[in-house]
Amino acid sequence: MAHFLFIRKNKDMMGCLYSKSKSSSFKRKVNENNKNAKGYSWDNKEAVNPKDFMIENAKDETIVRLPGSVKGQQFIIQNCENSNIYIYDHINTITVDDCNGCNVFIGPTKGSVFLRDCSECRFLIVCQQFRARDCKVMDIFLCCATQPIIESCSDIRFGCFCYNYGPLEDQFKNACLSIFNNNWSNIHDFTPAEGERNWSLLPKDARIEDFFPLPSSEKLGDLQVLTDPQSSLVPLTQGDLQRLSMHYCLVVFFADGHAQNRALQLIKELEQTESVLLRSKEVLLEEDACERIFGTNAYNKVIKRGPVIGLEYNGNHCIQLCLETAKNITTSTGCTGLIYVSTCPKNARNQIDKFFSHADMQLSSQ
Repeated sequence: MAHFLFIRKNKDMMGCLYSKSKSSSFKRKVNENNKNAKGYSWDNKEAVNPKDFMIENAKDETIVRLPGSVKGQQFIIQNCENSNIYIYDHINTITVDDCNGCNVFIGPTKGSVFLRDCSECRFLIVCQQFRARDCKVMDIFLCCATQPIIESCSDIRFGCFCYNYGPLEDQFKNACLSIFNNNWSNIHDFTPAEGERNWSLLPKDARIEDFFPLPSSEKLGDLQVLTDPQSSLVPLTQGDLQRLSMHYCLVVFFADGHAQNRALQLIKELEQTESVLLRSKEVLLEEDACERIFGTNAYNKVIKRGPVIGLEYNGNHCIQLCLETAKNITTSTGCTGLIYVSTCPKNARNQIDKFFSHADMQLSSQ
């Protein structure tokens, strides 16, 4: 009996020692595997404190968020009064709630800007989508890729976003926005009032500096802000409702790495003429859409290079002026076949309608 117990005891000890040894070996292997485990990008993300991306209960304050302070995060502004708020960075989405008497600059926003229950405010906004609900008495200088929407609003005035500062172009790219996609004047009102209009366009000569104060140089640091239309990164467009003439022209720049520079050069040169830039768009064209717009398949190959930039001009002799300016640009840059200009007044309006209808459908589906 004693011998049996002794053997059992040794077996238990052996079993115990064996288990311990196996456990230690297993732990070492696990530790080694953990050390060699593949890391993922989300494992290295810094913890985000939502309060760092929120401005609330500001009263009679000036608050500036400089470039690099937001970096594409979601943002909230709420319950502010008589304050100047500037977000000079790109944003994911932003909501502005219950603000009164404020001036708010909202940098390039990849998604939606949503204004709710705000009154007597002035906004400068760049975004993919714009929504306003239960707002009144507001002036908004807007650059919006899709059709802006208002609901249960009154006395809202819209103008074209004209602004510039050093990192703004890069912020547009970070927010996946084009400086040519600005639908600022094409407002959709979900709750129109019978016999009156809840929104209107600001006067053509409205200047941002007359409506919207700039931060002090102390607040801006090295950031230089420009508000005149000639220095604006976003081209000044007059909007679809500002037609002055029955003469139209469509100008299209095909992608080759320099289309944006040529488009901006043409816009700048035509500013000195009687031709008016109504709308601009930068979109991809598929072959069927291309053939509908131009009435030929001659451009099917070149559209595969990338997005095209389309400009709608209006005014007496606009076709002649656009042709001459485009020819000068083509000659000076040495490019051929990369700029299309309407040549037939009868077809120009039809081409414009087809191009911008296609562009609006494409942008609204993004």
